[in-house]
Parts: sequence; C-alpha cells; structure tokens
Amino acid sequence: MASTTNAVQSLITNSRFSSLYLSTNKALPSCHLLKNRLSTPSTSRPSCLAFTSSWDKKEAWIPLGILSAKPLKCTGWDQNMRRRSQVDFPVASAATADADGGEIEISQGYAKPSKSFAERFPALVTGFFFFMWYFLNVIFNILNKKVYNYFPYPYFVSVIHLVVGVAYCLVSWGVGLPKRAPIDKELLALLTPVAFCHALGHVMSNVSFAAVAVSFTHTIKALEPFFNAAASQFVLGHQIPLSLWLSLAPVVIGVSMASLTELSFNWTGFISAMISNIAFTYRSIYSKKAMTGMDSTNVYAYISIIALLFCLPPAIFIEGPQLMQYGFRDAIAKVGLTKFFSDLFWIGMFYHLYNQLATNTLERVAPLTHAVGNVLKRVFVIGFSIVVFGNKISTQTGIGTAIAIAGVAIYSLIKANMEEQKRKAAAAALNPAS
Repeated sequence: MASTTNAVQSLITNSRFSSLYLSTNKALPSCHLLKNRLSTPSTSRPSCLAFTSSWDKKEAWIPLGILSAKPLKCTGWDQNMRRRSQVDFPVASAATADADGGEIEISQGYAKPSKSFAERFPALVTGFFFFMWYFLNVIFNILNKKVYNYFPYPYFVSVIHLVVGVAYCLVSWGVGLPKRAPIDKELLALLTPVAFCHALGHVMSNVSFAAVAVSFTHTIKALEPFFNAAASQFVLGHQIPLSLWLSLAPVVIGVSMASLTELSFNWTGFISAMISNIAFTYRSIYSKKAMTGMDSTNVYAYISIIALLFCLPPAIFIEGPQLMQYGFRDAIAKVGLTKFFSDLFWIGMFYHLYNQLATNTLERVAPLTHAVGNVLKRVFVIGFSIVVFGNKISTQTGIGTAIAIAGVAIYSLIKANMEEQKRKAAAAALNPAS
C-alpha cells in the first residue's frame, strides 16, 4: 500500500492539471493551492482527492499557478484508479460568487464569470438604445414646438437647451459619471470651430421650428446629405462617385415638391433650415479634424459649453429687450409660472439626452445600421409631428416628402456600403496574410 501511495503522489506532483479551486462559498481568482490528501490505512482503499483552503505543512500542496490548462477528467468521489496514468477527480459544475458578489460558473476546472445581460442579449440592448433615441427625439420635437406656440423666442430657447445640457454635464462630472477629461489650449482650438458650427446649426434649426411646421423643417433638413457631399468634393477635395450624386437627385426633387405646396411655408423657416444644413455640414468637416482620444461624452460636453458662449450674445441682443418687456410676462400669463419653467427645463433635458443617446447608440452599430437608423428617425419625427399637431399637408407635399426620405435612404445605404468596403480594404492591407 505504501508503494501505491508513493506512486500516486509522484504522479500528481508531476502531472499538468487544470486550475480548480472549490470553496463552500467563493471561487477566488487568485492563485491558490491544491491540497492532496491521501489516507493510507492498510485495511481501506485509497480515498479520493479533496480540496481545501486550510494550510498544513505536513501534506503535499500543488500551486495552481504552475498547472497547465489541460482539463481534468473527473468521475466522482471515492472512485478506484483505473490506471496509474489516469486519476479521476470529482466533477465540479456549480455557480458560486466572486469577490464582488457576481455569479461565477465553474465548469471543466475553470471559474468563469457569468455573462452580463448586455453580453447575452446584444440585439435586445441595441434595439432598446434605438427605441430610446427615437422616443426622446420625438418627445423633444413635440414639446419644443408646443413651447413655441406660446413663447416664440427661438434664440432664448436655444440657450435654454444648452444651459440645461451644460448643467447636466457639470453634475455628471461632479459625481464622476463620467470622469472629466482634461482639456488644453490645443484641444480647445480644435473644438471651438466645431462648437461654433454646432451653435449656429442649433439656433437656425430652432428658428425654423418656430416659423414653420416641424414636419416641413425636417423635410428641408433631409437635404443635409447633399450639402455634405458638396462640401466633401469642393471643400475637402474628395472625389464623390456618380452613383452617390445620382442618389441625391430624389432628395432635391422631393424637397422642392414639398416646399412648393407646404401650407406653413415661409422664407424665414426655409432659409433658417438651409443655414442649419450648411452649419452642420461644416461641423462634420471640423469634427474630423478635431478627432482626439477623448471619449464622445466628454467631447460633447465641451462642445456644449463652448456653443453656449456663442449662443448667448444673439439671444441677449436680438430677443433680450422683447423678453424683458413682455415675452416672459405673456408666457406666464398663458400657461402659468410653474408650467413655463417646467417646459423650458424638460425641452433642455430631452435635447441633451437624445443627442447623447444618439451618440451612444451609433457607437454600437455598423455604418449601414447607422444610416438606416438616421433615416427612420426622420420618418418617425415627421409622422408623429403630423399626428400630434394635426398639420394639414397637401397630396403633393406628402409625395415630395416621401420621395425625399427615399432618396436619403438610398444615399445613406450607398455611402455606408462604400465606407464598409474602405474599411475592409484597409484591414486587408494591414493583415495581408489573413
């Protein structure tokens, strides 16, 4: 019996086993020791191997850190050894807790943390992001237009949007969600043109929203891809394929048809929406030059702060005297002080949240899904605004809007496919062996 025990001890010491440690409550990630107890009474069979966390200098230990990843073959407790080259260990398949309380699955000798909900259901989580993005965007557009019905001061309202967003960012930085990224003079110089274009586009969009129907403003803003393509070719010098230019023809035709018979049409709303398109086009151009290692949440926070500084002067000089004379007084008389301040706060909060969530959503998906999502968002906003406000549109306006949206969809799909091909070509150039 002594010779058998010595042989088994030698086999265990020299073998390469999978790392496994069992405890009554936790499977620890650090390197533990596997204790080998062999009972050697002359009248009994050798007992199986047990696992313990107690320290005993008199008995043999095997550090788990030096063991290989070769899985154990386990059959149960107190089994006879079939051959000297094979040792059976107890099968361990259980769920316990890690040091942070998260569930850990122990299988085939490995302690594996269980997958989170987002890892198990990525499509469901991404779908929820899209839903919240659309939902917040629709609520913002509807509430924003309702405010303009009794408080038609788009410059001041634009400032309120940014004030609430900046306050939200400062509170988030204060609690460390996210941690504020430092900014220097060089980064400030890169972000300032982006913020200026963001401020101009934001204010002009609100001027258009106050002047015409929400659905018409979004129809005009469907021309933004056309301005992006024009700026890419004539400003940046990028060659735009003919197929991409042809896909923009329905957009121009559709917007023209909708504009000619739009019942709420006026030149202030039309020109403001066009200026917004140009401003957001240049914002995209400057954004590419301002690419940094900073995360998108911090970048958007800094852009909002700088944009607020640009929006304050026109709000003060253009609308300030009217607001002080009768603007605030008339609004409070119509809806009451509480509702007035509540509406201003919530439109600012929805504005910031939908923009932030849009960024987070688009980071989770491929360019093609990104393109489809942007088109569907505009369809949702136009449709809901018509239903909520009961805007009457002519048949030609409806057809023109549909043609414009279809053109944007075609353009977005072609552009996304081109970007995907460029990405694959770049990846192939970096990894020619694959």
